[in-house]
Amino acid sequence: MIINPISAIGAARNIGTGLIEGLADGGKAQALTPGNQTGLTFGEVMGDMAAKAVSDLKGAEAASFAGIKGTMSTREVVDAVLQGEQSLQTAISLRDKLVSAFLDITKMQI
Repeated sequence: MIINPISAIGAARNIGTGLIEGLADGGKAQALTPGNQTGLTFGEVMGDMAAKAVSDLKGAEAASFAGIKGTMSTREVVDAVLQGEQSLQTAISLRDKLVSAFLDITKMQI
């Protein structure tokens, strides 16, 4: 059986912005064997995505304070806040999907 390993997705860059670049195997399916595990693990990708979301939210907060002080333009503040909001919405959606998948698995009869 040919499957595409999760670790191939882990090699993607800029996953928080929705851009998936540089899959480890060029997007081709490959057999899941211990020898061809390259890139990051699924957990590492999720950790990186969470860290980027937190970073975006902190940046939005800093931009709003800079806007209040008058050291940053209104446009830059709005862009930073919208980026933070988008990251937060993505994280919430991902969390909801993971919880839903977990609940579906726990309802399965063995």
